[in-house]
Amino acid sequence: MIGWLGGAYLWVRAAHVIFMVFWMAGLFMLPRYLVHHQEGLGDPAEGPRWIKREALIRRMILTPAMVAVWVLGLMLAANVGFFDGQPGLGWLHAKLLLVLALSGYHGWAVGYSKKLAAGRPTLTPRTLRLLNEVPALAVALIVILAIVKPF
Repeated sequence: MIGWLGGAYLWVRAAHVIFMVFWMAGLFMLPRYLVHHQEGLGDPAEGPRWIKREALIRRMILTPAMVAVWVLGLMLAANVGFFDGQPGLGWLHAKLLLVLALSGYHGWAVGYSKKLAAGRPTLTPRTLRLLNEVPALAVALIVILAIVKPF
């Protein structure tokens, strides 16, 4: 085990991956919920159900998992010397930028969910479907960076 985490390193890393999976699951689900919610706006009985589902996924999965990913990820980054200027961590810089972008996407999805709950959709279902693919592409790149460490 390396760094200040010592023997806890593998446990912190495992927890980081687990919460990353939860966060990605939420980021895969919420935009699809948004599409179904927006397409069902004509049915007044379905609107409140979608609003409740979206709020639950935001409160119970998305935001807590994102916070855990950030806290654990920063612990792991500090453990490998990210904040000490260690050389050879370009892959970690790129990964951090992608996680920042995903956090921005998370914020957009939560905001759009609240906007949709207020009855003010601004995007077409087709655009929402295209935006659904953002987390999949980002997580694929993040995993490649974390495993391969190309630079």
